Amino acid sequence: MVQELQLTATVSESQRGQRLDQVITELFPHYSRSRIKTWILDNRVRVNSKIARKPKEKVLGGEIITIVAQIEAALRWEPQNIALDIFYEDSDILVINKPHDRVVHPGAGNPDATILNALIHYYPKISDVPRAGIVHRLDKNTTGLMVVAKTVRAQNRLVESLKERGIIREYEAVAIGAMIAGGTVDAPIWRHSKKRTHMVVRPMGKPAVTHYRILEHFRDYTRLRLRLETGRTHQIRVHMSHIKHPLVGDPLYGGRPRWPKGASEGLITILRGFNRQALHASYLGFAHPVSGIKMNLHAPLPQDMLDLITMLKADSIVIKGKKDC
Repeated sequence: MVQELQLTATVSESQRGQRLDQVITELFPHYSRSRIKTWILDNRVRVNSKIARKPKEKVLGGEIITIVAQIEAALRWEPQNIALDIFYEDSDILVINKPHDRVVHPGAGNPDATILNALIHYYPKISDVPRAGIVHRLDKNTTGLMVVAKTVRAQNRLVESLKERGIIREYEAVAIGAMIAGGTVDAPIWRHSKKRTHMVVRPMGKPAVTHYRILEHFRDYTRLRLRLETGRTHQIRVHMSHIKHPLVGDPLYGGRPRWPKGASEGLITILRGFNRQALHASYLGFAHPVSGIKMNLHAPLPQDMLDLITMLKADSIVIKGKKDC
């Protein structure tokens, strides 16, 4: 079954001089470059109302791209009655508070029981939107806020806003080690050459920038607030590991579980059982894709991170008391 969708976006000034097919791939990242090339050759792409003829033609910046896209309906995505924590909803978007241990999109090893399957069950019309309206993802065991588009128009505008860094995404995390000050990690990220589920910092990687500041000090641990300037796979986790402060519980980048000397049994139990990265998407700020109203959404920390922080505070107080004696 094939359906037609009209996609519209504006070429940014920063894309001046790039190939048309490359620009369209950046404007509509949910579609492959080969599919976009096919649309161009099938006369389905217009630049300022004129049919584009060649994928390699250059853009000047400011052009309006319109595509009458043919896509196959995602019949393989089955609706599943999985509870969603709806944080905000209107006729154009919804914002969910994602739990841990839930994959966002079907893929290898996770064919169903994902956020996408839950979205299609909750709002069946969203199956007409590419990737069921998903604009950005969170790792399986990262909790927190995600914005989802209910219409193609809303999705296109949100994706464009994301590319122009108009969506502010902030996280809270607990990192291993006593950090002295906040800062910025500006280090490109690339997929690991041998471990295909891992990402690494590499000079030839894609640009990646993470800002962080300290919220609270503990003994041998630090509570952080982080802001993404880019959105690479595993970005925060890779960057914090790169500066030798991996996140508590991170199974890929955290190394072997460890705890400070003299830690209480309660703290050891919490650290030993914290088998996910201590990372929560706590804030989303963006202009509503239709109304333009500024959205500021905050999600409280999940209980497991609250319990971890409570125990770290208690440990710091106990150790301070012993030193003062």
